[in-house]
Amino acid sequence: MIIKQTPNSIASHRRSTKTAATKQRIIISHSDQRMWRRALFLLPYRSFCSTPETPSLYSFLQPTIFALKRKNLPSTTNPTINNSTQTPKTLTQDHLTNLESALHKSLITNNTDEAWTSFKSLTTNSTFPSKSLTNTLITHLSSLNDRLSLKRAFASIVYVIAKNPKSLDFETVQLFLGSMVRANTAAPAFALIKCMFKNRFFMPFGLWGDFLVEISRKNDKVIAFLKIFEESCRIAIDEKLDFMKPDLAACNVALEWCCCELESVSEAEKVIETMSVLGVRPDELSFGFLAYLYALKGLKDKIIELESLMGGFGFSNKRLFFGNLIGGYVKSGNLEAVSETILCSLRKQGGEDVNFSEETYCQVVKGFMKDGSIKGLANLIIEAQKLESETIVADKSTGFGIISACVNLGLSDKAHSIVDEMDAQGGSVGLGVFVPILKAYCKEYRTAEATQLVMDISNSGLQLDEGSYNALIEASMTSQDFQSAFTLFRDMREARIPDLKASYLTIMTGLMENQRPELMAAFLDEVVEDPRVEVKSHDWNSIIHAFCKAGRLEDAKRTFRRMTFLQFEPNDQTYLSLINGYVSAEKYFGVLMLWNEVKRKVSPDKEKGIKFDHSLVDAFLFALVKGGFFDVVMQVVEKSQEMKIFVDKWRYKQAFMESHKKLKVSKLRKRSFRKMEALIAFKNWAGLNA
Repeated sequence: MIIKQTPNSIASHRRSTKTAATKQRIIISHSDQRMWRRALFLLPYRSFCSTPETPSLYSFLQPTIFALKRKNLPSTTNPTINNSTQTPKTLTQDHLTNLESALHKSLITNNTDEAWTSFKSLTTNSTFPSKSLTNTLITHLSSLNDRLSLKRAFASIVYVIAKNPKSLDFETVQLFLGSMVRANTAAPAFALIKCMFKNRFFMPFGLWGDFLVEISRKNDKVIAFLKIFEESCRIAIDEKLDFMKPDLAACNVALEWCCCELESVSEAEKVIETMSVLGVRPDELSFGFLAYLYALKGLKDKIIELESLMGGFGFSNKRLFFGNLIGGYVKSGNLEAVSETILCSLRKQGGEDVNFSEETYCQVVKGFMKDGSIKGLANLIIEAQKLESETIVADKSTGFGIISACVNLGLSDKAHSIVDEMDAQGGSVGLGVFVPILKAYCKEYRTAEATQLVMDISNSGLQLDEGSYNALIEASMTSQDFQSAFTLFRDMREARIPDLKASYLTIMTGLMENQRPELMAAFLDEVVEDPRVEVKSHDWNSIIHAFCKAGRLEDAKRTFRRMTFLQFEPNDQTYLSLINGYVSAEKYFGVLMLWNEVKRKVSPDKEKGIKFDHSLVDAFLFALVKGGFFDVVMQVVEKSQEMKIFVDKWRYKQAFMESHKKLKVSKLRKRSFRKMEALIAFKNWAGLNA
């Protein structure tokens, strides 16, 4: 029985196939066909090379009622115990109807064992449930993903294809193959496709091909896939079934495995010939696989012909072609051909970016390193630099690609050795060669070595970009290598980098986080007059705050004086930090002096003068109460009332009780009448007289 999408009858089809067998069916254009003929010889039709088959496809099924009869059974086997040879009991129509009803109910309630029993009973009596029930059962079994259920699903689907294929939906086959991929079980997937072919159940290649490719990759089933691929192609040609024709992606998979796994020229060209017959037009990937194989085998004439053929097909971008050539030469150990291919591609690109992949450069580095040829890589970069355009971007150069590959392979020291070898050969080292090494040093926090390399770069007349400097400085600060960060920043300034803000902030933030205010002060002094930095009051505030927090009040005061000398205006944050510093040191007279300065700057107009808010009022009141300067306290209170700033008196009652609990008004009367009045006024305001 044939399940296919064609109106012809079986008889007429067989007659047509006899006629078709004598003709070659060419779908691609005549010009394309001539190109293929010019490059490839028509090989006799033959099978792909084979290896011993996987275990019998029904070994996956055991035990099952649908197992095929075994051949060459041992003579000790007692045939009387084989229940499958017994004549099944004939069931009435009512019994069959009840079984189908039971199957339906079992599937609704997810009673898998009962459903399976009902299905076995029906099929044992050569009866099938309805099409929808058959597909639902197989779909249900495929979805469970346990081994027994998958065995049952496989047994069911194979039996249905053999006995009643019209009742099977393509979607059900797809769901089963998907379950095989998830279970990573290759044998039943291949067995199913073979069963479909054997029973002429022709399902479009696009519906099952991808599943087979995926499961073949996972299980290293190259030969098995190639056999299925060949058979599907044969059916498409002999049966005139276009839907059985593998698409370009599948053809490329077959070609890839012939070229890269089997490394067989004859098998690869057989796939190409099949593609020509089927009318599947190759792409850059197809030519790339052949390039790899021809380079591996050292077939120079084939390579020349292949490159010419690519031009005939209109493929101008040959990056993949050259990349695969390099891969083949590397594997064969022909390093001279590797270098020549890279330089040849540069010549053909007019010295512009050849755009090889990272994988290609890694292959090159591995090949040369395996041979211990640091000198060879250095020479290759030097020769490539001679061919490269002066306008080529640094990270698109051949030197960048090779050195980056070294770094990505964990060979940073080897990369530096290549640079040293280039120097020894008298070659100029482009910036693209240095950048990957610097990035590697950044990543590994080898900042001292990176800084020295930057000095070498500057001395050679090259200049790093702003991003590279920023990354290096950030790495230096992260690893607490402050001196390297300072050196790099000086080099940035000397290199006239226009924007220094990012690196400046990185250094200041890192020093703040690491509580190094003395370095912050020294650094700020060094850069304060550079207009590219834009030093502001908050930078000074950060230093003052850090000094005060560390208890270094004198350094904070010195920084404050330096700040005002350079005409940076102190703000509320400046005074808050200083007040807290004075309180921590219990030097309250300093707070009094600060108040004398601040009160001159306070203005009713909030847009002008210093920001006099609740935080600053609170800091002053607490410090002045602790210091016993009650007349000044009342000045602050008066100013806060004038500015309509709310004050919580409870905090200052506590401060007074902690510091001046034994202070009496009578004692103050004898010493200073003004202080006595101030104390009384404070106590009245704070509610302490009660």
